[in-house]
Amino acid sequence: MMRAWILPMSLVICGSVAAAAPAASGSPGVAVSLLAVFALLAGLHSPLAFPRSIGAAEAQGRSAADGRPVVYWRAGCKYCLRLRIRLGRDARRLHWVDIWRDPAGAAAVRAANDGNETVPTVMVAGRPHTNPDAAWVRARLSS
Repeated sequence: MMRAWILPMSLVICGSVAAAAPAASGSPGVAVSLLAVFALLAGLHSPLAFPRSIGAAEAQGRSAADGRPVVYWRAGCKYCLRLRIRLGRDARRLHWVDIWRDPAGAAAVRAANDGNETVPTVMVAGRPHTNPDAAWVRARLSS
């Protein structure tokens, strides 16, 4: 669980260090701007940028009941973030599984990707699709 927060916390620390020099030299505007940019990056790469994750077994059960895809993801993955941003509000309609929090989810991703934990992996009707286009995923939501 802590692994998901390593990158965001590193970004906050780096931003603080980078903002210290301008703050000490009397440029508070530059310091605040630097810190804001690093904080934004940290927020985007944190688990907070994604809908609440559930376990793989629960996601598969829900998907079987309502037909919605299951998205396996992990914090810090730029492709997962890109999919999340491009889906917009539709992302809340999917079932999200954080593979760093759920060993069963990680096992499902490894089984689908020849032993690799390649994310995002989207399961639609039991078939895996690795790093699909957001428009394709949105089309699976409407069908």
